[in-house]
Amino acid sequence: MDMGRFKVVEKFVSINGEARCAGELACFIRFAGCNLNCVYCDTKWANEPEAPYEILSEEEIYAYIKDTGVKNVTLTGGEPLLQENISRLLKLLSKDKELRIEIETNGAVDIEPFCNIGDNITFTMDYKLLGSGMNDKMIMSNYDVLRECDTVKFVVSDKNDLQVAKTIIEEYNLVKRVAVYFSSSFGQIEPEDIVNFMIENNMNDIRFQLQIHKYIWEPNRKGV
Repeated sequence: MDMGRFKVVEKFVSINGEARCAGELACFIRFAGCNLNCVYCDTKWANEPEAPYEILSEEEIYAYIKDTGVKNVTLTGGEPLLQENISRLLKLLSKDKELRIEIETNGAVDIEPFCNIGDNITFTMDYKLLGSGMNDKMIMSNYDVLRECDTVKFVVSDKNDLQVAKTIIEEYNLVKRVAVYFSSSFGQIEPEDIVNFMIENNMNDIRFQLQIHKYIWEPNRKGV
């Protein structure tokens, strides 16, 4: 069989730190490389040309996932959708209906080609706010193809980011269409400031969460 090859910098089991499955066990597959360079990125090392990685086929990745016995699978990076032949891996994983596949994507890659591969595949997509330094890289057509099962996440660095997030949420009617989360950029804004903003603006149906893994382990620890 002709198989795809994927650059994997990490594979591990931990708890999901963010979004819909936060607090649940997840099998993480972290791919090398990204098309963005966010100010607050906590995996910059995975995006460096010299980052160590192993080359795995889709069958090898699937075998590892099944060996863990964990049903939640998070494909992350870097940016997983930049991997050549990623659709082949998604098609293989989608056949196993015991698995729940979450793709963590940065909002700067067109997700439409991957939206209909399998009904057990969902997106957790970032909207990069001004504090990320990557706001101008967002592909806004992605918001036309998001589904009810998908999630949009806003990582907030300051109060200006909150106002921009509010504008985007309203413009694209996000709370009626997808799950919406606020998350604080670790060490840059007080969580209380985000919650107060939500109260002051009566922001129903939006969830605030902390990056759980950064409070359980040392914030820069790998493999968690």
